[in-house]
Amino acid sequence: MATSGPGGGGRLERLGGTRLATRIAMVTERLWPLVLPVLLVAGLFLATSWFGLFRMLPDAGRHVVLAIFGLAGLAALYPLRFFRLPTERQVDRRIETANTLQHAPVSTQSDRIVGPEDALSTALWREHQRRMAAKLGQLASDMPRARVPERDPWALRAVVPLLLVIAFAYSTSPFGGAVSDGFRSHVVSNVAPLRIDAWVTPPPYTGRAPIFMTAEANRNQTAFTVPEGSAVSLRVTGGDGDETLSFTGQDDVAVAIEPEGTVAVDVAQAGAAPIRPTGTRQFSHTLDGDGALVLQSGETDLGGWSFSVIPDNPPVIAYADEPKRAVNGTLELAYTIEDDYGAVSARAVIERRDNPASNARPLYEAPEMALSLPRRNARDAKTSRDMTEHPWAGVETAIRLAAIDAANQEAFSEEKRLRLPERPFSNPLARAVIEQRRVLALDANRKPRVLDLMDAVTMRPEDTFSSMSHYLAIRSARSRLAQASSDEQLREVVDYLWEIALGIEDGNLSAAERRLRAAQEALRDAIENGASDDEIERLMAELREAMQDFLREFAERAARDPNMAMPEMQMDGQELRQSDIDRMLDQIEEMAKSGMRDQAQQLLSQLQDMMNNLQAGRQQQQQQGGQQSEMRQQMDQLGDLMRRQQEMMNETHRLDQMQRGQRQRGQNRGEQRGEQGQGQQPGPGQQPGQGMTPEEFAEALRQLQEGQGQLQSQLDQLMEGLRGMGIEPGEGFGEAGDAMGEAGNALGEAQGERAVGEQGRALEALRRGAQDMMQQMQQAQQGDQGGSGEGGRQQSSDRDPLGRPRATTGPDFGESVRLPDEIDVQRAREILEAIRKRLGDALSPELERQYLERLLDIQ
Repeated sequence: MATSGPGGGGRLERLGGTRLATRIAMVTERLWPLVLPVLLVAGLFLATSWFGLFRMLPDAGRHVVLAIFGLAGLAALYPLRFFRLPTERQVDRRIETANTLQHAPVSTQSDRIVGPEDALSTALWREHQRRMAAKLGQLASDMPRARVPERDPWALRAVVPLLLVIAFAYSTSPFGGAVSDGFRSHVVSNVAPLRIDAWVTPPPYTGRAPIFMTAEANRNQTAFTVPEGSAVSLRVTGGDGDETLSFTGQDDVAVAIEPEGTVAVDVAQAGAAPIRPTGTRQFSHTLDGDGALVLQSGETDLGGWSFSVIPDNPPVIAYADEPKRAVNGTLELAYTIEDDYGAVSARAVIERRDNPASNARPLYEAPEMALSLPRRNARDAKTSRDMTEHPWAGVETAIRLAAIDAANQEAFSEEKRLRLPERPFSNPLARAVIEQRRVLALDANRKPRVLDLMDAVTMRPEDTFSSMSHYLAIRSARSRLAQASSDEQLREVVDYLWEIALGIEDGNLSAAERRLRAAQEALRDAIENGASDDEIERLMAELREAMQDFLREFAERAARDPNMAMPEMQMDGQELRQSDIDRMLDQIEEMAKSGMRDQAQQLLSQLQDMMNNLQAGRQQQQQQGGQQSEMRQQMDQLGDLMRRQQEMMNETHRLDQMQRGQRQRGQNRGEQRGEQGQGQQPGPGQQPGQGMTPEEFAEALRQLQEGQGQLQSQLDQLMEGLRGMGIEPGEGFGEAGDAMGEAGNALGEAQGERAVGEQGRALEALRRGAQDMMQQMQQAQQGDQGGSGEGGRQQSSDRDPLGRPRATTGPDFGESVRLPDEIDVQRAREILEAIRKRLGDALSPELERQYLERLLDIQ
């Protein structure tokens, strides 16, 4: 066969494109039946994974299924070894067959002549090719024919794509699976669901409630502001068990927080193999500064929270006033305390500043003085402490105040110099004993000097001692001191010297005084701590007994000393009667039992001040003598006048209200009489004879008018008496006289309401006049006592020696502390009893019971 060149250039180019398309079609129809099994196996594996079937199988079953899919995949790959690419001849033959060409025109274009070529044979072959090429005008490639339906007449292959689409949609649900499930261990994939609980507990002293960070209300919040020292706790239940917690502070250094412990919990899943035991891990960390808390599982963040810590500032304590010696000799400290959440304790730090010897050996440490804390929502506080019995009394000291808060932060105030208050002794022998007692207590090395002084004092007892019992007491102390060989024995001698000095100075009065103070302190502590009613009643009984002993011994000394005033004698124009003290004690007990603790403590402090000033007044009485009886009589007369005016105003108001009520009943009686039948009895409020007749009203008003006139006359006499004493009555007395006259006229005209108003105006004017009279009397008394100038007036212008406002037993100016009256106290007690009764009801809700308990616990 001769070889010929190509013919019909354009047709041959189109023939190349047809050959390429036909080759692709032939490759596809040969490869597709071989690849389809592999694709079907892969589709089934994906569908199984996305349906979550691997999660439901135990590890052994999972391994078997994976092995089956692996073998099926290998089997599906095996037919690929028979794949062969089509040859050019096969492609040309496929084109000729597809286009129904005769005489193989496509193959002719690529054939060549076999044997020797000459010009004729070559020309003939080319002409043949040209003619065959003319038949290739419109060639078309053939479509692939894989003949898969012939191998799968039931079309089962379509099930796999359908399952694949459904499984992919199911995989997006919470219960869907993942492709990697088949390659994960069953233990890892079947852990209990992860639960995270996190909360912050502020320190108890802050009074703030815990913050639950994972609660529904705080679930979207990641930043929290908490007090310093708050404890953050995090509990992880379930999960993989590899959760870690770290805290990153302001220095950007992450600190790992180890779990406190693991509690094993068995969790089983129904319908599947038992789930491995998981643990509940508890993490805790104290927040001392700002930072962030991060919970992780491997490299995955499970949660994070940031904290802004409110610092707990140290307390601030400062003097509100200079430390001073109170009238009764106690050390009085006034101060202010401020803290974020309130201080828990305070004290006074006392140090010596009298330059002791370098080798001094003191027997006693510095006195300890605990300070009272301010009450709720208050800053100012005051503490008094009797240190006259302490051996340091009379020593030059420096005092600093210290306060400690709940975070154990301590702060100090500035230093104040003060000589510790000491008890004044008027007896020279008692003063000498106290002085040597102080010398021995501050330096035990000076024992020989004290012994020498005792020998000197007792050398001539007939010239030194008025009572031989005092001589014997000092000689006994001298013997004890000489035989003392230890500090404890020396301290016993110091205590004994104090008892000797008290016996020389006051006899048995000091024992009663100490008992009274102890009873007052015990009652104050009980009220502050919310003691029971039985405890309050017992302590009140002890206080009353101690008060009676103190006043009895005080009265006995006053009877022996004509210069001392009795407890019921006047002191600077005021009287201290036993009835006043009893009334105060009754009110203290009633208010303490009714829950009015603040008022009870205030009244108890006032009573203590009265007793303290009574002792101070005793010393002033010894120096100044008795009071002016004429002034006392004027005060008594004015007090009686104001009392009678008050009673008359009350009676006028009662009669006026009665008259108005009777008039109203008279108007209603006619209406009710028409409604009643002839055989009916009178209704309630209509009994015959009830009320007063007009004549009785007129007589009662006439008597009140006469009494009002008598009060006006007594006021005129009082004013004349004051002028005779050199005291000019103030404008208040004149206005009171005019108001009394108007009140009398109103009573004569039967105008009760107008009379009550004028009587009230008269009573108020009497109070103003009494104030002016008291000021003038005080100035006159100070002039007699040698006091002059502004300083002398300020000394006693506001308070009497008993610590009370002036004239509390006479006219009341309304300046004293208001005490609850009987109605207030009774009402408070009824409320308290109602709360207790409701609290005892077993059917009360728990929330209500907690609220009532908080009411009873209010300080």
